Amino acid sequence: MTDLPHQRPRRLRSSETMRGMVRETHLNPSDLIYPFFLVNGKDVAEPVDSLPGVSRFSVDRVVQEAGSVQALGIPAVLLFGIPDYKDARGTPASDSEEAVQRAAAAIKDRYPDLLVITDLCLCEYTDHGHCGIVKDGKILNDDTLDLLAEVALSHARAGADIIAPSDMMDGRVAAIRSALDHENFTDTAIMSYAVKYASAFYGPFRDAAGSAPQFGCRRSYQMDPANVREAQREALLDIGEAADMVMVKPALSYLDVTRAVREAVNVPVATYNVSGEYAMVKAAAAKGWIDERRVVLEQLLSMKRAGADMIITYHAKDAVAWLNQG
Repeated sequence: MTDLPHQRPRRLRSSETMRGMVRETHLNPSDLIYPFFLVNGKDVAEPVDSLPGVSRFSVDRVVQEAGSVQALGIPAVLLFGIPDYKDARGTPASDSEEAVQRAAAAIKDRYPDLLVITDLCLCEYTDHGHCGIVKDGKILNDDTLDLLAEVALSHARAGADIIAPSDMMDGRVAAIRSALDHENFTDTAIMSYAVKYASAFYGPFRDAAGSAPQFGCRRSYQMDPANVREAQREALLDIGEAADMVMVKPALSYLDVTRAVREAVNVPVATYNVSGEYAMVKAAAAKGWIDERRVVLEQLLSMKRAGADMIITYHAKDAVAWLNQG
């Protein structure tokens, strides 16, 4: 007679109650951050074709939307701005009357407990679509730092709780921290896009924000997808410059990077479930090829399992509704 197994892992999978009790990784509404695209004007809610369920909002409408986000238990929003005009230096990015600055102030006034994170980059504001000053076709790292610090100050003055530089210029965290501290914004935190890859998954975002580069590419400043050790170096450098949190972007193709960064640093780690990852799920779900709820929750759980403390995702509101359904 064949000996029966004494070790039976299935014992701990026997019921939902048992599975819940021994579950190693948990996904909660408090883990999520919801992104918004902002435009000028009034009463604007313009759907983004390449991001089903996502819209560009004017400030008055985004304040309403922010209330629904807070009501779901999502603790933070991330703001991206789309200006009416652009120039070579991204001048509108630091304008106190632009949508990001006005939205940050309005949201904090209406919902003081909702954390406002502002994306800090020039690509949405420059006519060439790059994340820094350009001269003779080259993106100038050091000449860009003062501009980034100026934009960061405009966000802090508007009430942003967290500044999130996404430009990938070397030294920008130190420049931003110095500028913030000099003006007594010592409590304004920095969530650095420390590990941002030159990825093909950003297409729908660039459509939504109008931020595609008009020449060349961003591979001279965004990271090579082949590299993992470099991600640890980037994260540690930014922490050394006083970043309070670091981010890995994108998420799904870089779960190993999130794990490597998590093991290398002692600050909170975020990951960005980017537009292309979101759009693929929505497209497949619309065709009936996948179970959207199960796929989304499984993907978000994989990001937590890889080591992310926070997940920026366009799925956030749906995910909370599904989590609440049990």
